[in-house]
Amino acid sequence: MTQPLHKRESLWFAAVAFLLVILLPLADAFGIIDHFTLNTWGKYLCYAILAISVDLLWGYTGLLSLGQALFFSLGGYMFGMYLLLMIGKMGQYKSDLPDFMVFLGHTQLPSFWKPFYYFPFAALMVVLLPGLLSSVFGYLAFRSRIKGVYFSILTQALTYGAALMFFRNDMTMGGNNGFTDFRFVLGYDVRSPGTKRGLFIATAVLLLGVYALCRWLTKTKFGLIQRAVRDSENRVLFSGYAAANYKLFVFVLSGVIAALGGALYVPQVGIINPSEMTTEKSLEAVVWVAVGGRGTLVGPVIGAISVNALKSYATRAFPDLWPLLMGTMFILIVLFMPKGIVGLPTQLHHYWNHWRHHRKPSPEEEEATAELTTKPTSAE
Repeated sequence: MTQPLHKRESLWFAAVAFLLVILLPLADAFGIIDHFTLNTWGKYLCYAILAISVDLLWGYTGLLSLGQALFFSLGGYMFGMYLLLMIGKMGQYKSDLPDFMVFLGHTQLPSFWKPFYYFPFAALMVVLLPGLLSSVFGYLAFRSRIKGVYFSILTQALTYGAALMFFRNDMTMGGNNGFTDFRFVLGYDVRSPGTKRGLFIATAVLLLGVYALCRWLTKTKFGLIQRAVRDSENRVLFSGYAAANYKLFVFVLSGVIAALGGALYVPQVGIINPSEMTTEKSLEAVVWVAVGGRGTLVGPVIGAISVNALKSYATRAFPDLWPLLMGTMFILIVLFMPKGIVGLPTQLHHYWNHWRHHRKPSPEEEEATAELTTKPTSAE
């Protein structure tokens, strides 16, 4: 059982696809917008993909994960290894080894790095490693009936532990500096405007594909059970469904989606380091979903783009106040806009109807009402 897309939603989807895939790249090619603007929007779209992965867990399954930034970063690291090896001898030390390895005194490339010379292997690892990690962690957590705040704490601990590992230089993953100074992707100069347009289009197509996949999934019978798990897991268990299997599938899928967004984030931003996988980044993604409206798919996209656009402005205008602004915004959203930006029109309409039906009528309205009720009818 699958519910088809409404005609209005299909038209909106087509319009957004035309804007992102065709109109914005053409505007950049003809100089209507500058290259920096397009690159910035590419970063926002990567964050939107991360936000959808959070919403698929939190908004539709009731699992508040504080570790989605880990999967986002793992996808970035896997693709970043390929990008770093493509630099070749063009680095600062003119060596076949990445610059950070030369700086740390390494004389040969670690064996687990060598397969990343090949793009297909790197692309496979972007999906495989986050998928494997989420499978193992999810299996152990869900089979142990861990849920609620305990699940959030465990994902937070997993993310924090992984960040500590990647900060270590002996991991040969760049330490606290991470990977940067990328030059080529698939033989194209990653810094050229044409390559940046291609990366933006790839990100837009991925975002649209992820949205369509999640939209289809949440409207199937699987999606109904998924929301039933969110609302009352015990009833799902009593109905004979294995709720742990559903949660595991969604957890793995959301991890892979986040990793794909991270893989496209790295060549557009030009850097990946362990700070991207800290708990703060996962909390930011939760704020994006809350601001946009969880459980809607469209809301996380709107929230990710709007909050990050505001962040870009605020960190330039008053950088010291941005954490305070984000915290205040989250509190206000939770208290006064529980359905986020997407639910604001419905919320305002409800308030208007409530006020209209419960407000005290004016003297003129009372007099008119009294005249209507006392006026005799023709039958009298």
